[in-house]
Amino acid sequence: MNTAQAAARVRAKDRVNPLQAAAALALGLILTLAAVTLARAEETIIKAHGFAEFGELKYQQGFDHFDYVNPEAPKGGELSISAVGTFDSMNPYTRKGRAGALSSAQFESLLVDSYDEPGSYYGLIAESLEYPESQDWVIFNLRPEAKFSDGSPVTADDVVFSHNILLEQGLKSYAEAVRKRIPKAEALGPHRVKFYFSPDFPRRAMITQVGGTSVFSKAWFEADPENRRIDEPRLDPGIGSGPYVLESADVNQRIVYKRNPDYWGKGLNVNVGRHNYDRIRVEYFGDDVAAMEGFKAGVYTLRPENNSKNWASNYEFAAVDKGHVIKGEFPDGNVPAASGFVMNLLKPKFQDIRVREAMQLAFNFEWTNESLQYGLFRHRSSFWQDSPLAAEGLPEGREKEVLEALGDQIDPSILTTEPVMAHASKASRPGDRKNLRRAMKLLDEAGWTVGDDGMRRNAQGEPLKVEFLADSPTIERIVQPYVANLRTMGVDAVLNRVDYAQYTSRRREKEFDMISSAYPMSLEPSTGLYQYFGSEAHEYSVFNPAGLADPAVDALIGNIVDAKTQEELRANARALDRVLRAKRFVVPTWYLDVNWIAYWDMYRQPENLPPYDTGLLDLWWIDAEREAELKAAGALR
Repeated sequence: MNTAQAAARVRAKDRVNPLQAAAALALGLILTLAAVTLARAEETIIKAHGFAEFGELKYQQGFDHFDYVNPEAPKGGELSISAVGTFDSMNPYTRKGRAGALSSAQFESLLVDSYDEPGSYYGLIAESLEYPESQDWVIFNLRPEAKFSDGSPVTADDVVFSHNILLEQGLKSYAEAVRKRIPKAEALGPHRVKFYFSPDFPRRAMITQVGGTSVFSKAWFEADPENRRIDEPRLDPGIGSGPYVLESADVNQRIVYKRNPDYWGKGLNVNVGRHNYDRIRVEYFGDDVAAMEGFKAGVYTLRPENNSKNWASNYEFAAVDKGHVIKGEFPDGNVPAASGFVMNLLKPKFQDIRVREAMQLAFNFEWTNESLQYGLFRHRSSFWQDSPLAAEGLPEGREKEVLEALGDQIDPSILTTEPVMAHASKASRPGDRKNLRRAMKLLDEAGWTVGDDGMRRNAQGEPLKVEFLADSPTIERIVQPYVANLRTMGVDAVLNRVDYAQYTSRRREKEFDMISSAYPMSLEPSTGLYQYFGSEAHEYSVFNPAGLADPAVDALIGNIVDAKTQEELRANARALDRVLRAKRFVVPTWYLDVNWIAYWDMYRQPENLPPYDTGLLDLWWIDAEREAELKAAGALR
């Protein structure tokens, strides 16, 4: 045998029969699947009365009530508050028109949040939940006693239906995001429902996402499916399982909710000391001036205040002097909403960051605060202002590592400079000359030069037009000096105040250049960040008014959602804060660390209000004796 023959024989011996190979592969797959199945079977299943994003729940199984409630709070009386504007629907999920105030309050969810521990939730409709350590799925065990307001039971079929109808008829940005992350929900029995989570997404906040979804009556919707759609306006709100039901709705006048005397959940530990009013009335007014006068006259009796002019000067009336009306300031432990004037990045003129920085520099917070807001506000810089999630100084430690991992997706100067801060201006005049000169130089560099008529145009001769869309005289008063500064710079800026319905429609369709808006932030941010800042639905998401789309932002949001520890979450949040601020798509405005609440002296509240909610709607109560005294004195009708 020659060498070639010997080599051929060796190669022949090494060859594997195709059938043998297939059999071996199949066996390997079977063994692998068996191993995975065994591992999953052995995986610890957690069963609990609640769920905490990080750490442990404060309240143990069988707790009596939340620490911040008054378990002896009397039931009765009426909470009366105001709303400014109009409404044409009592369906809070409609894509058209404007829903009435508190119209979503009658719908309950599987879990309810705690007001004194961020990221913690306890069973409401669900008495318990089960999930593996991997959080690949979750099972909720519903309370058999849970009922809708018509007396029909709340079942697993209702929960599955609610999840699916929001995917089919709800907001597009919400539906698309949730469908990818939660591919399936199924009823395992009358009171047992299971949600499956996609392996392609981090697990964090999946459980709280489904646990916080409103539960609707499947039977009510299916009785008239054409006229009972989630996405269409209607004055019939349907039925929920909550403590209040709609009593009456007079379009653009008032809405009244009354206590459901047969509310199934009034004895639950999570409800002890809560839902203390017999009725909740919302009075509608055409503008805030009329609403303020209504409060003075006692047309309604409790007013959360957000207008600094009112707070500083409009509470000098007889009822305050006599002690009939109380001006209360209550600490706010929440992260302040990231408020500001938001630029629509879908507009070509805002693509250049120099234009965006110029728009920021034209706003004079110091003059606005001192001259128009009585010096009561503070200037916001961070999206997580005054919290451990706010970026400060130079990036270091884990935050620096996170930013470095983004490579060329971010401006390298972010790694070597302090985070962008809100610019300072002189309070002596509306326009700070130094800042305006700097802004005009930036516009020159961006190719928007001043013509003979004093207006700025680009190389194509198109003017730099900026329309500020508003629906409120309060914001109109603040924006007018800002618009004047822009016009001084040669920008064709205009303020266009429209009615509430038109404003809502144009905001949804992103038919604006700039609006006043706010991003609600939290101490434990999660999947909601995709809605606010993510690329996935940036062109149409109503939660992303700027239309922001950026791969570095997407990556950081993914890191936050995937965080396994609070330290990892905070490092990534600080990195995201730094990147968002560097994008300059918001002109940061003001914030408060207290809640201003004026109320007629018949309302009472628990001694230790929780840090994350003032509890106006569900923790306060009416002192019936004091109310009678006010009426006897002629102070109230």
